[in-house]
Amino acid sequence: MNKVHVKTGDEVMVISGKDKGKTGKVIAVSPEEGKVIVEKVNMVTKHVKPRKAGDPSGIVKAEGAMYASKVMPVCHKCKKPTRVGHQINKDGKKERICRKCGAVL
Repeated sequence: MNKVHVKTGDEVMVISGKDKGKTGKVIAVSPEEGKVIVEKVNMVTKHVKPRKAGDPSGIVKAEGAMYASKVMPVCHKCKKPTRVGHQINKDGKKERICRKCGAVL
């Protein structure tokens, strides 16, 4: 089983590639491939055929998958991209924390 350091719904920043510096929310995660899809980042054009009457067709822009190693979670408290740390809280649950300020992600 492959693990990915981001989850669906996380706010992330792209750290390399053509979209370096852009931020967005993670839409989907694929741990088997080690890829993520981030909204409004890595936009690709797709040629779409209508599947049934009334469906849109033509050239459509959509988000493409990118390697998870190219993104870092953004801490909501310090507003900086950060590595993910783990700690066990008082209830015995494991939680993800910001490595820079210690806030719970």
